[in-house]
Amino acid sequence: MADGIKKLRKIQLGRETTAGTKCDATTLWRGTGVIDDQVEVQIVEEDVGYLSGLDRTVIPMVGMALEMEETPATFEQIVHILDAGVAVATPSTAGGGSAYSYALPTTSSTVTAQPYTIEGGDNAGEEESAYCNVGSFNLNGEANGVVNMSGTWFGRQVAPGSFTTGVSVPAVEEILFNKGKLYINETSATIGTIQQTAVWRGFNLDVDTGLRGVPTGDGNLYWTFVKQVGPEVTCDITLEHNDFAIAQKVAWLAETPKQIRMIFTGSTLGTTGSAYTAKTLIIDLAGVWTNFDPIEDSDGNDTVTGTFTAKYNATAALFAELVVVSDLAAVP
Repeated sequence: MADGIKKLRKIQLGRETTAGTKCDATTLWRGTGVIDDQVEVQIVEEDVGYLSGLDRTVIPMVGMALEMEETPATFEQIVHILDAGVAVATPSTAGGGSAYSYALPTTSSTVTAQPYTIEGGDNAGEEESAYCNVGSFNLNGEANGVVNMSGTWFGRQVAPGSFTTGVSVPAVEEILFNKGKLYINETSATIGTIQQTAVWRGFNLDVDTGLRGVPTGDGNLYWTFVKQVGPEVTCDITLEHNDFAIAQKVAWLAETPKQIRMIFTGSTLGTTGSAYTAKTLIIDLAGVWTNFDPIEDSDGNDTVTGTFTAKYNATAALFAELVVVSDLAAVP
């Protein structure tokens, strides 16, 4: 019997055709994390004349969780988190690759996110779960660093199995913060028209996707289906403390809605198109500033961080949307 080795761990992903029906893995996740079996064995309390109590137990439900730990975000793999957490994106042609648009829902809860089968473990053994989706995810970055991504997955139940063989390590390209641009403008303007230069120091985007597994009396211990109960989106944005940042604080106090676009570009696409010439991540948000922290000291430089809460704005016809462009013709 093999002894488990940390460096031989892996996470493999497969896109299910039928939700809840396990499928073979088609790609490796280039990050870290381990499957957490959510089974809780409950000891039944009873008065039967034993100081020690008896070994009567019950398991009323089963479930699975996977924390995909923070890792550099890539144009090629962020789509797994978005497909499983927002909705299955229909790609549009972007040169030799594809552009995937992910608009978080506003008035309809009938969006369908992509269910995955997840395989995890090490050289000693594998565990797997079907019907896995993303309940929350985070993107963050700061000057002179990468953009990071992480996500929390939930699935129906954990069972031992074996890794799908022959899954190769995908080629990826990291998203770099310094290759990003920030645009903030009024909701009546076209988003992405006014770049804010020499001011953007960092961001932290938190998304509760609103996806939940709903348990019912349906003959199984695992939950029955996934329901959209409403996403929540907030973004902390760190700025140089200057006239522009002060103007945003004025907008905060005046309760003035804003539109924010964060756009990051990578290498040139293999075949450039009319809409995009490079690998791209776009984060579009409409909403209001809901807080500004006190001025902070960043190595002798003053900065300020505001919290932007995304809410649907009718003038901009926008809530929150992400677009990913890469050379991939389809999500692997």
